[in-house]
Amino acid sequence: MTETIISSATKEVVIGFNRPFVMIGERINPTGRKLLAAEMKEGNFDRVSADAIAQVAAGAQMLDVNAGIPLADEPALLAQAIQLVQSVTDVPLSIDSSIVEALEAGCAVYQGKPLINSVTGEDEQMERVLPLVKKYGAAVVAISNDETGISEDPDVRFAVAQKIVNRAADHGIPSSDIVVDPLVMPIGAMGQAGRQVFTLLRRLQTELKVNTTCGASNVSFGLPNRHVITGTFLSMAISNGMTSAIMSPLHGEVKAAVKAADVLMGHDQDCGAWISENREGGQTASGSAEGGGGAPKRRGGRRARVEGS
Repeated sequence: MTETIISSATKEVVIGFNRPFVMIGERINPTGRKLLAAEMKEGNFDRVSADAIAQVAAGAQMLDVNAGIPLADEPALLAQAIQLVQSVTDVPLSIDSSIVEALEAGCAVYQGKPLINSVTGEDEQMERVLPLVKKYGAAVVAISNDETGISEDPDVRFAVAQKIVNRAADHGIPSSDIVVDPLVMPIGAMGQAGRQVFTLLRRLQTELKVNTTCGASNVSFGLPNRHVITGTFLSMAISNGMTSAIMSPLHGEVKAAVKAADVLMGHDQDCGAWISENREGGQTASGSAEGGGGAPKRRGGRRARVEGS
């Protein structure tokens, strides 16, 4: 079965079909977080450091790092943020930007094998990002939209993902280094959004044999009690083949749903991780932090992130 290996200087994370789900912490992203954006623009990375440490302490195996601030020097800020995060934690990183120059600046200072976030199906975008992936020996998130936009037809999204995988092969990048984002839309606005993703996940696993990820909190945008929706979506997505997600490990309901899904899918050997977190005196789902809300937020490659700030 396909395994995608991401590493820092000292730690390796494997995303795979028969492995525990990989939680990629989403909070180092200034989009929609005015205070964080202002601080980063001024060169103050204290909040970045605190967010990195808190997410890893909560169980994130990887962290997504984004520095998309309007009118700021994004390449320089992203490189600084990556260096800072790698100085305070040893988990591998996802380097997140829609600007190729920022991706390259991040890769140039990164220690290890990063996950580049992201590439879309436009020919021009692929021919700019995929050589960068090859140059740095990275893995890459492939977002299943192209110049025609985001289709509501899972077959169209599958075709875009397949196009990216084939083009990556032309550049000498194996499919094991492609992590496809099937694109999760808000279920409150698109009633079939969940079923579309589940259908696509099954095809991505059985036909393309690639690992997958998503911006998990998008699904619950605009709904009350949204973390329950997000957690339930993730548990169902895991049962349909999803292997990682960009998400917040700080919300107990979401994290508990992921860990329970790992148990039920047989990915938590002897239920060891579940028992460790839930036995008396251990961390439980009730230990959630921070409320949700907030508007959709830009991720690399036109994807929105929806989460509390």
